[in-house]
Amino acid sequence: MSDYKSMTAAEIAKAVSSGQLSAVEITKEALELARTEGKELNAFVTLCEEKALKQASELDQIVKDDRAGGSPPLPLCGVPVAIKDNISYTGYKTTCGSHILEGYQPPYDATAVQNLIKAGAVIIGKTNMDEFAMGSSNETSYFGPVKNPVGDDLVPGGSSGGSAAAVAAGIVPIAFGSETGGSVRQPASFCGIQGLKPTYGGISRYGLVAFGSSLDQISPFARNSEDLALAYQAVSVYDPNDSTSLNYERPNYTKALDRDRKFRIGVPKEFFAEGLDAEVEKSIRDGIDRLRAEGHTIEELSLPLIDQSIAAYYTIACAEASSNLARYDGVKYGIREGGDKSLAEMYAETRSVGFGDEVKRRIMLGTFVLSSGYYDAYYQKASQVRELICREFESAFEKHDLLIGPTTPTAAFKFGEKIDDPLAMYLSDMFVASANLTGSPALSIPCGLTSDERPIGLQFVARRQGESELFQIAHAWERLA
Repeated sequence: MSDYKSMTAAEIAKAVSSGQLSAVEITKEALELARTEGKELNAFVTLCEEKALKQASELDQIVKDDRAGGSPPLPLCGVPVAIKDNISYTGYKTTCGSHILEGYQPPYDATAVQNLIKAGAVIIGKTNMDEFAMGSSNETSYFGPVKNPVGDDLVPGGSSGGSAAAVAAGIVPIAFGSETGGSVRQPASFCGIQGLKPTYGGISRYGLVAFGSSLDQISPFARNSEDLALAYQAVSVYDPNDSTSLNYERPNYTKALDRDRKFRIGVPKEFFAEGLDAEVEKSIRDGIDRLRAEGHTIEELSLPLIDQSIAAYYTIACAEASSNLARYDGVKYGIREGGDKSLAEMYAETRSVGFGDEVKRRIMLGTFVLSSGYYDAYYQKASQVRELICREFESAFEKHDLLIGPTTPTAAFKFGEKIDDPLAMYLSDMFVASANLTGSPALSIPCGLTSDERPIGLQFVARRQGESELFQIAHAWERLA
């Protein structure tokens, strides 16, 4: 029996590649944890046991056959990985946490999944999520809420709460979620782990069920910077199937970790606005002081348009959701309601029964801002504000390598605390949405605890394609801990 839960992904890959550990045994341990602790947390929608054990067995055979061959080891050889249930994986359902897609099985694998398997990862399951990735607490899933491993009464954050909980609980060392407006960084903050929102186009979106197409990104979780870099390296590959995939030469992210680089770090004063919890602010400012003491240059700056990012984000995201979710009508896939009623009545009944309240709310908001007479006043204005925010960030990165601030205005809140107040829930994204609008990579790392031991997240934002800088600063932060 290995000490699986305490092992990093890098350690597992090294041990399996050398034959010291069996990929099958590691996979069995991960599946058992998913069946027990994962069930208690409600972190998984589906376990992929049959394919996982087959993948692991094939890896063990590859290692056995190659012991004298000298082939380079697979970077994620035998590492158990979980993926969010809006990422396509053949042979298993992809529900997006929604009744309307109950039972749907995709006909192809997402490119990110293909790349993970090529790297030697073993996909053990599909994780629970807010319905269609719409939520900040993981309370909107058709399959029930996910519990935060930090405390049963605390939300894990959303929408990728299942993936975050699986990593925080030690069920898997790496998991993938998706980010549209903070859906990886916010749960990473709430669960006390690391979460990366990559450069838009850094990871292929082919096989990711769309919410907001100009914002969505598949994104990794891990417990340390080396594992996070390994996870991103495996899936950050140009993909001609995705027209938004960026074709550029990726560096070796793990080799860059140990560089003792001193960064010019900007502190936007707008990240310390009204609504920021006092304990969170103190922890973040203490962290900034520690970085200054280590020789990093810290300068305050102003990014006034950050205050407009939530309004612009929700206008654009809801508009794109209205368009993307129009395909779920009971005709092509998923459930169908309405029996022998007319086509229009079947559409209406299927969508009324199939979608939850939050999804309906966002579809209606999006349809409104795209409607005749309102498009110019809302959607077009939001798009213009988005462009101005992009320019503001580009200007900031002319003088600074990184921006720093809190990931979320509060630590994890309790179930039911905000679910009936959509505006309060949306404001949970007030510090993260700007990076989604600009396409910049951003990272949340643990930065301390509140007085009642809830994790606090520290956020770094880099220029586009600046993931190396994020991994380096995270690695430097770990040395300070």
